[in-house]
Amino acid sequence: MKKRTVFLIILLIVAADQALKIYVKTHYHLGESTLVMGRWFRIYFIENEGMAYGWKFGGEFGKMALTLFRLAAVIFGIFYIRKIIERKFHPAFIFCVALVFAGALGNLIDSMFYGLIFEDSTAFPSNIAHIFPAHGYAGFLHGKVVDMLYFPIIDSRFPSWFPFWGGEPFTFFSPIFNIADASISAGIIAIFVFQKKFFGSPNRNAAVKTEKLINEEIPVS
Repeated sequence: MKKRTVFLIILLIVAADQALKIYVKTHYHLGESTLVMGRWFRIYFIENEGMAYGWKFGGEFGKMALTLFRLAAVIFGIFYIRKIIERKFHPAFIFCVALVFAGALGNLIDSMFYGLIFEDSTAFPSNIAHIFPAHGYAGFLHGKVVDMLYFPIIDSRFPSWFPFWGGEPFTFFSPIFNIADASISAGIIAIFVFQKKFFGSPNRNAAVKTEKLINEEIPVS
């Protein structure tokens, strides 16, 4: 797979991710929901300060640490993708790595810049956030990640006889995520499922090649 092709894949994913995030951020109030396909697919605007799918990680310090980790991962990813292209890894594996990289970059943009370029979103319908205000809602590296894709395929209650959760609300699938999260998940799952196809032959052993690439980029003293 050529570098230009990989670049276009990453560019398209990041562009789609950011376009949807910016639209939702500037047209929805926090918690607003719109039905897209019946009851099982909604645009549901939330923001999170943590990891993918709304998981949190240790308050303000955790937020900063996670953003810096994303930044380091993206920087390393640039060198890693270049190496696997030059060494002609399986094209499908390169595509999967590009998906993971594009997703990480998409969420990194939120964390790094959204606090600077947006107003804070609130639950008040009359208070929709604007882009490029005089003052943003947070500093550099402290932006919130915008999530909006919600697929409550089953929205019901546990039967009364069910242990512990009898009568409690039950939703499948409950996480709210974005295109970047989906891209990361798709890439990782595909690598896991098709690892034998990607690395089955002796000269394509994943562990050996990955370790060699890491050692080249991060020399051990």
